[in-house]
Amino acid sequence: MSHTKQTGRLTPAPSEMHLHILEGLPGALFVVDNDATIVYSNAKAQAITGTSPEALHGNSFWNGASQLVSTALYQAVQKTKQTQEPTEVEYVSATTNNWLHVSLSPTDAGLAIFFQDHLDPPHLHDALSLNEQMYRGLLESFADGVTILTPNGLVLDINQRPLSDARLRREEVVGKLFTDLPAWSYDSTVQQQLHSAIARASRGETVRFEARIRPRTDLYLDILMTITSHRAAAGQIEYLICAGRDITERKHAEDELRALVDALPQFVWIAEPDGAITYNNHRLIDYLAMTPQQVEGTGWLSGVHSDDRQRVWETWQLCARAGIPYEAEHRLQDGRSNTYRWFLVRGVPQKDAQGTILRWVGTCTDIEEQKRAEERIKASEQDFRLLAEAVPQLVWTMWPDGRLEYTNQLYQEVTQANLHLEGDEIWRQFVHPEDIERTLTLRHEVLKNGKIYENEYRLLDGRTGTYHWFLARALPVRDEAGQVIKWFGTTTDIDEQKRLEEALRQSQQQTNALMNSDIIGMNVVEGEQIVDANDTFLHMTGYTREDLRAGRLNVLSLTAPEDRTQARQAFEELAKEQALTPYEKEYLCKDGSRLPVLVGGAVFQHHPLRAVGFVLDNSARKELEQRKDDFISMASHELRNPLTALKLQTTLLRRQFTRQGILDQASALVNMESQIHKITRLVEELLDVSKIQAGRLEYAWEPVDLDALLREIAETVQQTSPGHRILVQSVARATVTGDRDWLGQVFTNLLSNAIKYSPGAETVEVDLCVYAETVTIQVRDHGLGIAREQRDKIFERFYRVADPRQKAISGLGLGLYIVAEIVTHHGGTITVESAVGKGSTFTVAFPKEKSGS
Repeated sequence: MSHTKQTGRLTPAPSEMHLHILEGLPGALFVVDNDATIVYSNAKAQAITGTSPEALHGNSFWNGASQLVSTALYQAVQKTKQTQEPTEVEYVSATTNNWLHVSLSPTDAGLAIFFQDHLDPPHLHDALSLNEQMYRGLLESFADGVTILTPNGLVLDINQRPLSDARLRREEVVGKLFTDLPAWSYDSTVQQQLHSAIARASRGETVRFEARIRPRTDLYLDILMTITSHRAAAGQIEYLICAGRDITERKHAEDELRALVDALPQFVWIAEPDGAITYNNHRLIDYLAMTPQQVEGTGWLSGVHSDDRQRVWETWQLCARAGIPYEAEHRLQDGRSNTYRWFLVRGVPQKDAQGTILRWVGTCTDIEEQKRAEERIKASEQDFRLLAEAVPQLVWTMWPDGRLEYTNQLYQEVTQANLHLEGDEIWRQFVHPEDIERTLTLRHEVLKNGKIYENEYRLLDGRTGTYHWFLARALPVRDEAGQVIKWFGTTTDIDEQKRLEEALRQSQQQTNALMNSDIIGMNVVEGEQIVDANDTFLHMTGYTREDLRAGRLNVLSLTAPEDRTQARQAFEELAKEQALTPYEKEYLCKDGSRLPVLVGGAVFQHHPLRAVGFVLDNSARKELEQRKDDFISMASHELRNPLTALKLQTTLLRRQFTRQGILDQASALVNMESQIHKITRLVEELLDVSKIQAGRLEYAWEPVDLDALLREIAETVQQTSPGHRILVQSVARATVTGDRDWLGQVFTNLLSNAIKYSPGAETVEVDLCVYAETVTIQVRDHGLGIAREQRDKIFERFYRVADPRQKAISGLGLGLYIVAEIVTHHGGTITVESAVGKGSTFTVAFPKEKSGS
């Protein structure tokens, strides 16, 4: 959380000076009244919304600044208005993907809302808090359209489904009244229905209703809308959640079924809610050769074949009790000829608005010819299934109504389910949520028009729990009359193909982005010759496309003479490793000037004679580093003389206090000397860094007894840090060649750090070990520890760990940098192992033989 100072209360009529201050704020400022109407916005607020003051002022904040609206912001506004206390909130704008920090303060007439981009914004994927990720992921995971509203109906957030249907952008919707959106406003009756539902939900009711909406002029949808309210901790309603489920397909199916019952020349029957038959049309009565009275109730069962009767009765009773559609195939007796024919019997319950079954309406469709065709097909079924089990694809057959009839063994192994036995609903569970609606729509159209089916979708592999891309193809099998009697389909795994296509697409996008970059210079080389380059590279070097076409650009000729050996080594590395580790050098530009650059490269896999080079302008960083080094050198030298004089004066003052016996002042002097010592230490570190950067750190090489040196340093540090016990352990005496003073500085810094960063621990351990070729020294503490991602950075200049507890410990972040430089100059290495809250272990390793000079 940023610690931005809270914006104070604003008066209704700020002075010219106040306005000047507001316009100079580093972020966007809005002042709104109690109705959320914008009464003032500074220049940055107008810039962030891309709107003029005239368009903002007098407009609703939720509408005028829709790019900034989120549910989190709305809750913060409500909280500030209720408590009249300043509030802060951070969130990611769903429109701009910027990480925003917002400070809200009550004013005399409303609120001041102050926006700042995050001061040190991390990458969005890493920055999102767990709650933010869960909220956004959950919102977009719904197949339904989900909209978050204020209690009075303003849109705060919306997921992608309704935006896609309406072909609208989020910023065109947020901040507007939900009832005014095109999907609802096209019909005043529908609009009023929604308005009434929002009003009821804002009083705490859960409201459900069906409506036909028009997201755009060429699209109508039937939806089931559910509106629920969300309450704050204090019990008041904070916002409303509207979930709209698309029931267009269901409504169409119902309409078609009603038309079928009314119009088709079929056997039609009607039953009471409990399943008792009350009506049969004349065609059914004539077929059964029974009177209406004989058929009513359960009399119709006498016309069902005895082999089917028990199964049919149990199924019908189950559906009647559960209120679910009835469907069964069975044989009915022709009362005139006493022969039996196969029928498909279907029944659907008709319900009122409360869901109570009013009646059952059903049909009996003669499928005798279909059954005969099925018998003919059945003769070849065994051969087909043997073939289906042999091919390396998922094979399936389907009835004309979409029910699976058969899946081969491979299909069952992939899904870990026998889908044609477990039902069509089970199959839907294996299709990826993002593909199910498209797949079902296409499936419905194909079943309706009988055309060849082809679709790509992701299917869940039950063996691994992962989704794979499959290509499904199906052909209709028709009878002699041209009617579809079955579908034959195959499903082929195309996951690897999809991955290659996606990798190629991403590679092309990344290549285009790099080539069009105005930051990264890019060139394509064959050998040492540059054969292509982007505009950024040409601008860096001062050359033109004409120079490029004329072959005037050569990598070595562009490279400064002192860097050409390194450039040749880079070519060798590129040829051997197929990639080039980035390194620094200087280019000779066309006008004769020099340009510091950072270069890297990689070989084209499909064209091994060519490589692509990446070039970054390094001049700004080089200049900045030089300025920083100059400043460090100047500051450290300028501070040294006053400190020397100050130390001399405190020494004289101590002697005077001692002679005069003034003990109270002497105690204060001790504190002064302690602070002077700290400053002196910091200045010495700056001087050391300055010498290191200038290459002027001098070393006196001699044999150094590490065991004696470690014990001497430990004793000295122990005297200044009595709160910790320093334990030195060594298994053998070890001697290395080096500078004794600088090696002493290494272990002084490591021990001082170990004590500083383990304030709650009692001991620091130092272990000296001798191996065949190396000598190692380990300094172990039991303190705060270092996070894994920060371990490599702690040896950089001025780097401080970002933990608040460690920031409170004084220092410039130079000690470990100096340690690493001295160790490296002695031919050694330094590493660290650490865990947050469990302490750190620094390991220094030196070769037994001198490796520096």
